[in-house]
Amino acid sequence: MDIKQHNVDFSSAGQLAPQDMAQLAELGFRSVINNRPDGEADGQPTWQELEVAAKQAGLSYHYLPVVPNQMTPELIQQFADLYRQVDHPTLAFCRTGNRSTQIWEASQRLTNGIPTQAQTTEDQQPQKRSQIVIVGGGAAGIATAASLLKRDRDFNITIIEPRDTHYYQPGWTFVGSGVFKPEATRRPMEQVMPSGVEWIQDAVTGFEPDKNTVQLTSGVKISYDVLVVAPGLKLDWQQVKGLEETLGENGVASNYDIKTAQKMWENTQSLIKGRAVFTQPPMPIKCAGAPQKAMYLASDYWQKHNRLGNIQVEFYNAGKVLFGVPDYVPALQHYVAQYHIDLHFSHNLVEVDGPAKKAWFANSETNERIEVAYDLLHVSPPQTAPDFIRDSSLVNAEGWVEVDQYSLRHTRFANIFSLGDVCSAPNAKTAAAVRKQAPVVAHNIHALLNNLDTTAYYDGYGSCPLIVERGKVVLAEFGYGGKLLPSAPVWLLDGKKPTRLGWLLKAKLLPSIYFDLMLRGHEWLATPLIQNQQTDLATKEKGA
Repeated sequence: MDIKQHNVDFSSAGQLAPQDMAQLAELGFRSVINNRPDGEADGQPTWQELEVAAKQAGLSYHYLPVVPNQMTPELIQQFADLYRQVDHPTLAFCRTGNRSTQIWEASQRLTNGIPTQAQTTEDQQPQKRSQIVIVGGGAAGIATAASLLKRDRDFNITIIEPRDTHYYQPGWTFVGSGVFKPEATRRPMEQVMPSGVEWIQDAVTGFEPDKNTVQLTSGVKISYDVLVVAPGLKLDWQQVKGLEETLGENGVASNYDIKTAQKMWENTQSLIKGRAVFTQPPMPIKCAGAPQKAMYLASDYWQKHNRLGNIQVEFYNAGKVLFGVPDYVPALQHYVAQYHIDLHFSHNLVEVDGPAKKAWFANSETNERIEVAYDLLHVSPPQTAPDFIRDSSLVNAEGWVEVDQYSLRHTRFANIFSLGDVCSAPNAKTAAAVRKQAPVVAHNIHALLNNLDTTAYYDGYGSCPLIVERGKVVLAEFGYGGKLLPSAPVWLLDGKKPTRLGWLLKAKLLPSIYFDLMLRGHEWLATPLIQNQQTDLATKEKGA
């Protein structure tokens, strides 16, 4: 259970199971409020099943379903009345805990005499308006804004981003291997914001696509003509029991978190002998090669320092293959053999006991749970869309923003686009993909707002520079269906082999390409395929 305490009387949580009720009682809770409507997902327990279990545990149980983006004044009042009546401490839950938190906060404002968003009239509501609203100030959001302004400097663009620091996340692998210092991967957010863009340092809590508005934590609603959804994804550490408590300690680190990437380098240097375990969660994840990069770079360090013979390296992959595009596997297998790495497929990390230095994996083929002792553990966490995205009406059944994979336009809302890690397009989630996607979205928004009969198409391009040793990279470049899409001729750079040129590109050129070109709207080697809107799918695929 992921319980978030808001004060001594109220906590919220994601979906509960009947067997959780007894534990809640042991933790001291006296009341449970179920805010998740029945039938939102297959296998979801019914409110009656949960009620029976709650009463058996001695808890009072109340069912008050909240549909995403339909928090009415009447519903808030109902929650406020119920909250006053129940015994505390109280725990409310929904699918992620987000709706329960929002309705509780709204009820508290109501109780204190502060009008809520749902109570105020359209004229009273705090409002802003922008022609184009971009949710997210990461690579996708900034690059799209810059590409839009290259097409029309008069576009009125607002970016909503709560963070004050922008990170070059592809560089964190190098932080974890001692090649980069952490400061090389970050910039103040204000420095990367394109000139002429309004930056609102706030977070989105919900969407009203039928009203063309987004809602912010401040209570402000912003209306738009076009919406771009690009907040990135969520590193869901809490899916692995015990992981958050030990991350950065007890030999556990991750290159997916800048706070522990440098710890990974310290752990690598300090390990003299023992067992080094590397994990990869179920797909999709951002940069599917990142779990292996950490492993190869650490193994290379140990080999060059004559330690590898005393270190057993093991890779536990929830998937069934080393890499999803077969053309690149032979080169990787060569390094697996060179470093004497033991591969374990269909094994998903489910629990970590840091002080005991033990990890547990679930085998999806045998349904067995195995225990593994470790001295060094590099964890690649499970990854999902952010809660406010998954709780919205914009997503598909898997929880990703639902777009046409070629135009990156929403399949149900014609004035909404999405790109980057959060969209449903079946491409590799990499910064290189964003470099190609941003011009596509920018062109299609420009065409929409100017009634142009052209569409830009994204071919699924993604690039994964697989660092196999310090100084050599297997540069994987591919599109939809695993089609190879090399940027350079094979005589110059054979992406299926480890090359020093690939290392030069990754370590020296790509950071500059990212900050100085992509985030500034320069579309070098990223010009999209543009065709008349009458082009059929077969032609698009041929062009891709």
